[in-house]
Amino acid sequence: MVRITDDSGTVTKCILDPYHEELQALEQVVRDETYEREIAVNLMGRCGLRADEVTYPSRSSLRWSESGGCWFLEVKGKNTSGEDGTKKTRDTWIPDEVAKNIQRFSNRHRNPDEPLVDVATSTVRRWVHEARATLADERGDRWEYVSSHDLRRSWATYWLVERGISVRTMMNIGGWSSYDAIEPYLGAPTDERIGEVMGSADRGDRGRRGRGPAPDRRNRRV
Repeated sequence: MVRITDDSGTVTKCILDPYHEELQALEQVVRDETYEREIAVNLMGRCGLRADEVTYPSRSSLRWSESGGCWFLEVKGKNTSGEDGTKKTRDTWIPDEVAKNIQRFSNRHRNPDEPLVDVATSTVRRWVHEARATLADERGDRWEYVSSHDLRRSWATYWLVERGISVRTMMNIGGWSSYDAIEPYLGAPTDERIGEVMGSADRGDRGRRGRGPAPDRRNRRV
């Protein structure tokens, strides 16, 4: 489903939850249109790129780090440390499956230095808008509110809140220059995450003080 995190302003902010399940549904819809659209959604939803950063990377921007044992992609985008409009270059972490997808796509359709997604930023956003209409019919009306930036928001929230990746690491790969800039992405945890961490802590606590009788799960409403 899509979780609405803030609808108090002019823009409704959403999170894909469960992250992987909902993102895969979006990827399937855009994949049925064009391979290029799938790459764009990969970059936003699995790598945290902003919509206006998607059109920068090429195949030659992808590199393997021997020391890190992972893939990185050179990205040029928003500089959150200033208001002068300058772009800032960073290397963002790329999941293995996205790196493989980039390689397959570029081998078939791009020269090494050509942009992977060779369209205007407005077109990237339109692709998400078109896909969300299909998903709203299939998976619920809340998909109607999902924007391209919600893909980045979902990526950041998943790794920061659900997986507990350090803020400094996410600032580095996501292009945030200050804690103030990344703070809005420290959203509320999902029910699954709350149950996981609190249940684990409670089991440990009960183990130290002695187990009592287990609750009757047949009556789950309290």
